[in-house]
Amino acid sequence: MMQRRDWMLSLGALLSASGARAQGAAPPRILVGFPAGGSVDVSARRLAEAWRGRMAETVLVEQKVGAGGRLAVMALKDAMPDGQTLLLSPSSMFTIYPHVYRKLAYRAEVDAIPVSPVANATCGFGVGPMVPAAVKTLAQFVNWAKANPQNAAFASPAAGAMPHFLGNQFERAAGIKLTHVPYRGAAPGMQDLMGGQIAAGCFIVGDYLPHLASGRVRILGITDARRSRFVPEVPTFEEQGFKGIEGVESYGLFLPARTPAAIVERVYDLAKLALRESAVTEGLAKLGFEPASAAPADYARRLAREREQWGPVVKASGFSSDD
Repeated sequence: MMQRRDWMLSLGALLSASGARAQGAAPPRILVGFPAGGSVDVSARRLAEAWRGRMAETVLVEQKVGAGGRLAVMALKDAMPDGQTLLLSPSSMFTIYPHVYRKLAYRAEVDAIPVSPVANATCGFGVGPMVPAAVKTLAQFVNWAKANPQNAAFASPAAGAMPHFLGNQFERAAGIKLTHVPYRGAAPGMQDLMGGQIAAGCFIVGDYLPHLASGRVRILGITDARRSRFVPEVPTFEEQGFKGIEGVESYGLFLPARTPAAIVERVYDLAKLALRESAVTEGLAKLGFEPASAAPADYARRLAREREQWGPVVKASGFSSDD
């Protein structure tokens, strides 16, 4: 008990020394760029609960919804670098968006400090009742798409997001034409997929999990180098002969630029502590997320590699936006 009290006091002293507001000021907040109840919001609330009494008596989760998650990044950019404001975000905002948006209002490499991933999520390419039950593999879907070009389309949770480009890579590798239909989030896209309004979809595996038992959707391929423990029966794209179609989205913590290194390390320590709690890891598993952790410098290098990796993919797609 004494060790924990001393640890909390040292964090308080550290925040005060860096210019944080005095006791009685607004509590720390985790910014989220997506609606309440979604996977990012739920993950942030798990962290906030785990940090209650460690980081502060209360840790808030604050939605800054809009522009595909970019509003939350911009809010982080404008926040004081005092450890009181964090961002939980999919990595796409920092790895893919710089290649998509010609007028991006933040610099992915310098306006936010990567602290650590919290979870990794792989994507799955799935089909609904518009596609016959006999179609059980990616190759069979390709044959169906060639025979039914008027219905050959796939949904994604957003234009410019990782699932969009993974579906586009599959389209080009298979030599077929798939119309991309972006939705405002996974929920409406999954609803149309299950309802037979669209043939296929590319979403994170967790978006499919609540619906697989009904049989109205089925995943044909996984966009990871290895199979997902959540759907171990589903082979990867590479296992089915489609090489190079890989995408694992990290959900990471970020701090504003110029945040002192000591605070960055302390938040990293808090993230590691949270991932030792079963309430957090079990909550992430329900979302189809694999808990993940990496030191700030390692996470920054990972994001830099992925930013370089996605550049040619986005260019090959021909998609860009002035939005």
